[in-house]
Amino acid sequence: MRILGITKSSFIDYPGKIATVLFTGGCNLKCPYCHNGHIVKEQAEVALEKDVWQYIIKRKRYIDAVCISGGEPTLQIGLMEFITRLKSEGFSVKLDTNGTRPLVLKDLLQKKLLDYVAMDLKAPLNKYSALTGSTIEEKDIIESINLLANSSIEHEFRTTVCKELLTAEDIISTAVIVKGAKRYYIQNFKDGETVYGGINKYTPFKKEELEKIKEQIKNWFEICEIR
Repeated sequence: MRILGITKSSFIDYPGKIATVLFTGGCNLKCPYCHNGHIVKEQAEVALEKDVWQYIIKRKRYIDAVCISGGEPTLQIGLMEFITRLKSEGFSVKLDTNGTRPLVLKDLLQKKLLDYVAMDLKAPLNKYSALTGSTIEEKDIIESINLLANSSIEHEFRTTVCKELLTAEDIISTAVIVKGAKRYYIQNFKDGETVYGGINKYTPFKKEELEKIKEQIKNWFEICEIR
């Protein structure tokens, strides 16, 4: 596992739990608004896995869960072994994923290694490749959605939005892909020095603009919120 970042304690990444968040290096997408650009480009220092384990075990009494984020964690060769050990140590495990590797997700679900999954929905399917700067197989995204929808574990879908890349209509067209899901979140873009495409290039939506969008889609989900 190539771990390039650690958040010691998070009260927001795993609903209802205190979690340590691990950020794995590299991603198969190039989303320009990604706020973990330094992780995606693997420009951060790699932590030794033994040091990560030492830290996690040391904090065992203070945290309930470990969130594995990125980058894209499903690219990591040692992901399954790492999560297996986390489970054996008694931690709940949350995975953040872009849904482009459904076979990995399926394997983790079948082995009951995950307790919560957050899947990013980037755009309407016909705009996926353009927005992510990568060639995307639509069937992989749909398969990952179906895997989660048909599983018994807690999960959420979320879309990060900025004005240069998605219109209000795009956001609605993205949300409808997972209509009927329990949780859907609209995540407003936040600028910063680590944004993949560079700082001061993208614009968040105004709160009232997102509230109008939420009003149009909120009845599709049990929980629909703006972050």
